[in-house]
Amino acid sequence: MDARTAFISTRPWSFTMTFSSVTMGTLMAAIAGRFDPLIYLLTLSGMIAFHAATNVLNDFFDVRHGVDREGAPTTKYRLHPAAFGETRLSTVLAISLVLYALTLAAGFYLASISGVAIILVIGAGILGSVLYTADPVVLKAHALGEATVFVMWGLLIPVGAFMVQTGYFSWSPLVAAVPIGLFVALVLLANNIRDIGYDGSVRTRTLAVVLGAARSERLYSVLLGLAYALVLGGIVGRVLPVWSAAVLLTLPVARRLAGMFKGQIPDNADPRTAALALQFSLLYMASLLLALFVPLSLPT
Repeated sequence: MDARTAFISTRPWSFTMTFSSVTMGTLMAAIAGRFDPLIYLLTLSGMIAFHAATNVLNDFFDVRHGVDREGAPTTKYRLHPAAFGETRLSTVLAISLVLYALTLAAGFYLASISGVAIILVIGAGILGSVLYTADPVVLKAHALGEATVFVMWGLLIPVGAFMVQTGYFSWSPLVAAVPIGLFVALVLLANNIRDIGYDGSVRTRTLAVVLGAARSERLYSVLLGLAYALVLGGIVGRVLPVWSAAVLLTLPVARRLAGMFKGQIPDNADPRTAALALQFSLLYMASLLLALFVPLSLPT
């Protein structure tokens, strides 16, 4: 596998979600009065390596389990050399292990600066990452995929990013990052709703397969609305600045997307959801950055 193919196989377009999670936790630390740009860059690099490792390991086990193969939905919209037999599975696994090693290297260095508690956070993330597709658990095949990515990108990564900056745990980054985690789960849910027929045929019991198309589509709309409601709740509760209401600018796009899911699911359901997630996240992060200079909040 050449370098370009290896890089594309990590699905780099998905790293925007990790950028959002790390940056959210870091911005909450900055609001609390602690920010080190070098620690931020190291945290972001380590978590991107973690995300890449997760994606590559997912490909390894999906090919091994016969889920990803020539003609599978995932092979229609992205490069997947392992599914076509162009790359040995041993090579895919080796790439994943190298990326996990880079994650641990960054983690141990950050622990030496901010305390060993961060190793527990990273360890929990890696465990979830591996069990997501690895035998004998395979969380995603037992309707737990969305919950797993929500915990990792909505809770563990932002809390970890906050902790390496401040040296202590706080509920504030966890509360603030829940909408980001919901959007990550929504991207996966969109993918799984589109692939209900195929996943059912290969005995992969995703949440969408278990719920069925109609209930999965309703869940999509509920979680989408919840992401916006939580931001407004955070503003009222003075966890978030008034500026965070800027995310409402994306609400028309969200409504159109939710309406689309009530009809025929488009092939690009997950990238369209990811595009909305990025728009939402950029406005959300910009609101916290603005709060550093103009900390406007609602009265209680």
